[in-house]
Amino acid sequence: MFVARVSAQSIQYRSPAGVEYRSQRDTGAIARAESVLAADPRNADKLIALGVAQSGVRQYREAIATFTRGLGIAPNNALLYRWRGHRYLSTRQFDRAMADLTRGAKLDSTIYGIWYHLGIVRFVRREFAGAADAFTRALPIAPDSAERAGATDWLWMSLSRAGRKADAQALLDRHTDTPNAGNAYSQRLRLYRGQVSPDSVFTPADTSDIQIATLSYGIGDWYLVQGDTAKARSWFERSVASGGWPAFGFIVSEVELRSSRAR
Repeated sequence: MFVARVSAQSIQYRSPAGVEYRSQRDTGAIARAESVLAADPRNADKLIALGVAQSGVRQYREAIATFTRGLGIAPNNALLYRWRGHRYLSTRQFDRAMADLTRGAKLDSTIYGIWYHLGIVRFVRREFAGAADAFTRALPIAPDSAERAGATDWLWMSLSRAGRKADAQALLDRHTDTPNAGNAYSQRLRLYRGQVSPDSVFTPADTSDIQIATLSYGIGDWYLVQGDTAKARSWFERSVASGGWPAFGFIVSEVELRSSRAR
C-alpha cells in the first residue's frame, strides 16, 4: 500500500535547483470523474471535469494529457485550450501555455479564464504591457468578487511594471475594495491602497503553502515597484521557500529571482 501511494504521487515539476515537486493523493474525485466519463468517453465537458479533478490534486501533467485527449475529439473547444494552457503554465511550459491561451482567445473571446491566464503568462514572460491588456480584457467579465480582486491585483502589478503608475493608481480609484473576496488578492490590494503596511498583509490564518507563496510575491512586487530591490528579493525567496509551487506567485518569484541574478 505504501509503495502504491508513493508511485501515485508523480513528479510534476523539477526546479532549476533540482527540487522535485509531486502531485498529491487522490481522495476519490478522479475516480468519480473517470467513472462518469466511461459512460460517455467522447464528451468534452466530462473530459474537462476529469482534468479539473486531476488538477485538484496537482496531477497537472495527467490533466494536460486529458485535455489533449479532449482536443483530439473537439479541436475547436476553447475551454479545452483554456484549461490545458493553465496547466502548461503550472508546469512551467510557458511557450505552450501562450500558444494554447492565444488559440483559445481567438476561438472565444468571452471566456474570463483565457484572458486571466494569458495575462499571467505574459507577466511571467515580462511582457508587462501585454499582460495589462489581457487583464483589462479579463476584469469586466470576472465571474465573482474573488476573481475581480485577482484581475484587479494583476492589472495593477502589470500597469506598475509597465511604467504606467498613474494608470495603476486610477485603477485602484475606480475599483473600490471587495471585502467579500476573502482571498490573498484582496489582502494584497489593501497594501497597494495604503490601507495596511507590508508587515501587516499576513494574518494568522495565512498558513497554507499557496497562500504564503501568493502573499509573499505580492509584497515583493510592491517593494520592487517602490524601488527596494533588496526587500523585494527577500519576499520572492520567501515565496519560493513556501513550497506552494503551483501558485502563480511562486512561479513568478522564480522568474524574478533568476532575472535578478542575470543583472
